Amino acid sequence: MVDDAVSALEQHFAQLTGAGSSQDVPSAPDWFDEAAYLRLNADVAAAVAQGRMASGYQHYRLRGWYEKRPLAIPSAEQMDRLVRLIPLGAENDFVGAGQQATTACHVEAVQYSKAGGLTIIGWVNDTSNPLHSIRFVATKWIYIFSASGMSRIRRRDVEAAVGTSASYSYGFFAFVFLESDLEITETPTIVFEFADGSVSETKFAVNQVDDVELRNLVIAYLAQSEFFGNHQLEGIRLLGGGIGKNIIAHNKNITAKILAGACAQYFGAPKKPLRGSIVICLYGRPEYFFLQHTLFSRREGFSDYELIYVSNSPELAERLMAEARAAQIIYDVPVILVLLPGNAGFGAANNVAATYARSDRIMIVNPDVFPKDLDWAKRHTEALDQLPAEQTRLFGVPLYYDDGTLMHGGMYFELDTGISMRHGEMVPQQLARVEHYGKGAPVDALQFIRSRPIPAVTGAFISVERAWFETLGGFTEDFVFGHYEDADLCLKSFCAGSVPWIHDIRLWHLEGKGSTRLPVHEGGSLVNRWIFTERWIDVIKDGLEGPQPTHPLLQTSESVASDATQQLEWSRS
Repeated sequence: MVDDAVSALEQHFAQLTGAGSSQDVPSAPDWFDEAAYLRLNADVAAAVAQGRMASGYQHYRLRGWYEKRPLAIPSAEQMDRLVRLIPLGAENDFVGAGQQATTACHVEAVQYSKAGGLTIIGWVNDTSNPLHSIRFVATKWIYIFSASGMSRIRRRDVEAAVGTSASYSYGFFAFVFLESDLEITETPTIVFEFADGSVSETKFAVNQVDDVELRNLVIAYLAQSEFFGNHQLEGIRLLGGGIGKNIIAHNKNITAKILAGACAQYFGAPKKPLRGSIVICLYGRPEYFFLQHTLFSRREGFSDYELIYVSNSPELAERLMAEARAAQIIYDVPVILVLLPGNAGFGAANNVAATYARSDRIMIVNPDVFPKDLDWAKRHTEALDQLPAEQTRLFGVPLYYDDGTLMHGGMYFELDTGISMRHGEMVPQQLARVEHYGKGAPVDALQFIRSRPIPAVTGAFISVERAWFETLGGFTEDFVFGHYEDADLCLKSFCAGSVPWIHDIRLWHLEGKGSTRLPVHEGGSLVNRWIFTERWIDVIKDGLEGPQPTHPLLQTSESVASDATQQLEWSRS
């Protein structure tokens, strides 16, 4: 009976591959380790040596997958990659081989999305037998999560069950974005593989969710997880282990689909050439829409500008359409309303809105920013006309709290050093962040609001040449939701040779009031600080750290800053 079954398999193999004899074997894919397979299966090696099998790969295709033969030595097998399988007339249920593990482990949740996101959450007590990998086996594909690529977290419930007070991270969660349509038609098998070669195998039903829901679940879980030591430091360290780049890839896939569905509605048309296009990103809070029209419009010089609103909240579309129509009729200001079918995040939404601009100047403005200088638009135009181009290529303005104190007089960079726990050792780790010059200072603290070059300006108000904005690639769309895109844009400009400036055009900013902040956004901020640190920490260390940076570009620009205010007719000196 066994020989008959093998013969049938051989015939099926020949039909599948077109092989005319046992010597005709297709080339082994790069995930198959021929040498390791023969080392682990002595009988197969003997058969190949005697000419009864053409190769170890032929044996695996004919019988090995069914017999659950080990494919490779665990330490040599390629991890963290998708392997497509070709079923040979029966369910391919290969999961590996090895003695049954005595190590306690458990899977608590498995979720995936059709676009290629996959996450596994659970715990393992591997203090004496370290986890090597987790093998996820579907009918037509396998993915092996390496232990080094997983995020290990503290689990107090497991600590209580084990009865230990040791500082050990029993919990784990893994996430990967495979950029491939994941088909799961049968209950997959999940195999824990340990350092000593033992395995623990279980069938586990998976839950398919929407791409956006999966992203939000992953980053919210990251934000709410508990670690030994500083939460932000440990969370960012784990992002660098591999999960971070997968979150970025998954989020960019979501963003691309949202941007593809952008729809622009036009209300009114410019009556003359425009000096600038004011781009305002809305999320969750529509009430400032009409208020901004009221306070911006009918001010000296504002007729030189247009308003472009972009909405990350599709549920607000009907209300925004009605208010845009009414505002255009009442205030006679041209309005473009860009509606998105989802939340693309701050950077991507502003990028797509900027493509609709009908001027050569982009002004990024928050929905909770209002004029303190009633002639702010006129003063902005005068700055463009009277200052050298290098001082207006990209600049910001002073922003004030509603109590009259200064909120923003430009931004600079700081590096925070914390201690991270790794394998029982205390390891220093640095994270980059931004600070505001003069935060909380009196209204006329001239040292903070005078025209001068600075390391960065806030995204609450950025005025930038459209051509320069496009040269820089706009806002980087790797960031999730919104945070650090403004500093990232300024550093891109800085590295391209143009230093950001600040000029004395005063606006109110009701900080944090223009959008709704949800718990999942905390996870996004954690991801964004990791991205920003990874990308810019070396640049910041090179003369851009602290409120008095020493970088030569800033020093050269500062030498002409004292003359800039004198050149402006509206100077308050």
